[in-house]
Amino acid sequence: MNGGVGGAAKQVAEHASAIARLELELASLELKKKLTSVGIGVGLAVGAGVLALFMVGFLFATIAAGLATFLPWWLALLIVTLLLGALVATLGLIGRSRIQKGSPLTPEQAIREAKLTGEALKQ
Repeated sequence: MNGGVGGAAKQVAEHASAIARLELELASLELKKKLTSVGIGVGLAVGAGVLALFMVGFLFATIAAGLATFLPWWLALLIVTLLLGALVATLGLIGRSRIQKGSPLTPEQAIREAKLTGEALKQ
């Protein structure tokens, strides 16, 4: 064997260093994936908030139209308001699920791999 125990120790150190770098890369990729999911969820939630603002505007327009005219066209405004409400609810639920999907922001797979590596090195 070249180098004896010193050479073997050097190889073990190099392998451990390579494994540590790979685990850090895995953690980085996992965090990027989760942050992307949270970002999309936040974007959808903001979209739901904007649509909720429009919904309130249409609701007030519907009330005003209903009180001012008592004509059937206010029903059209009410239908638009209800459709916007359904869209707000849908976007809000999707946004919440995307945020939950990316939470917590811990690299679970990388931690699991590091534990397995540590156990393997102990043996």
